[in-house]
Amino acid sequence: MPEMTFSVRWPDGQVRQYYSPSLVMHDFLTAGASYTVEDFTARSTKALAQATERVREKFGFACTSAAAAADDIVDAARTYGPTSTVEVLDLRPPLSSAR
Repeated sequence: MPEMTFSVRWPDGQVRQYYSPSLVMHDFLTAGASYTVEDFTARSTKALAQATERVREKFGFACTSAAAAADDIVDAARTYGPTSTVEVLDLRPPLSSAR
């Protein structure tokens, strides 16, 4: 199962990198795109939930790293207004080279 990381710039300029055990993030986020905090949080937590379920289906257990990334995103999002902007800086590996 290919894993990936994605980097975002939060509204205060802080750049954070997150882990996903699956390329499913490409179905929810686009590198270079901006989302409201509310939308980014919804998209990324849904994608990470799907990623951990893919791990569960394949290996028989959930991915705690994906759950931790989702928790980190939710915690960070609480410090900003829901309409503030989050920029997705990159998704690695890029989809074209990942498949």
